[in-house]
Amino acid sequence: MTFDWTTFILEIINFLALVWILKHFLYQPILDIIARRRAGIEKTLTDAQQIKAEADELKQQHEKFLAEWEQEKERAQARLMAELAAMRENKLAELNDKINEEAERRKVLDERAKREFERRMEEQGIAQGIAFTTKLLFRLASPELEAALYALLLEDLHGLSKENKRVITEATVVPELQIKIQSAFPLDENKQNELTRYLSDVAGRMLPIEFQVNSDLIAGFQIVIGSWILHANLRDELKFFSGSLQHATAGS
Repeated sequence: MTFDWTTFILEIINFLALVWILKHFLYQPILDIIARRRAGIEKTLTDAQQIKAEADELKQQHEKFLAEWEQEKERAQARLMAELAAMRENKLAELNDKINEEAERRKVLDERAKREFERRMEEQGIAQGIAFTTKLLFRLASPELEAALYALLLEDLHGLSKENKRVITEATVVPELQIKIQSAFPLDENKQNELTRYLSDVAGRMLPIEFQVNSDLIAGFQIVIGSWILHANLRDELKFFSGSLQHATAGS
């Protein structure tokens, strides 16, 4: 076989022409497309990284917000628990104060009821004692006892103060004044005259005296000259004694 240089040269020219055509119309556009796609991919990656960075930042902000929210929630819970504890202590203190006040009030009421019961018992005892004493004095009352009281009456009259004598003198000048001397037993004439004479001497003039018998006096006398009254009988002495006991009981 013979070597043909013409064919060889033509083949080379064809090959070079084919290489030029491929490079100019096929390889370069493919490179351009690859370059654009690479640029697009890089841009997409850049955007993705930016989005990822923004997402990470948002995540960090969210986590920070959650952490702050948890801290704020814990602080709020702590404040709430503190307020509830303070409120509970205040309520317990108020409840204890009310319980103590109620206990003190009941104590006062009990003491008052106790004192009232004791006072009623004492008054009842005094009333029974006075009733018993009154019955006993009624049984012991006699003209002899009244005679002894008459002697005491004379002692009281002779022992009148100047002020009492002045009151008697002023009372006896009232027109139509009634002077009464009551006795539990009838007074004999001598005693009536003696009392009339003494009171007339005090008044400085003769006095009209009305003598009456009053068995309620038990024994003794009561002299009434206007507003001036002399009690010298067992009934009034018992009243005075009973009043003193009741006053002492009420004041205790």
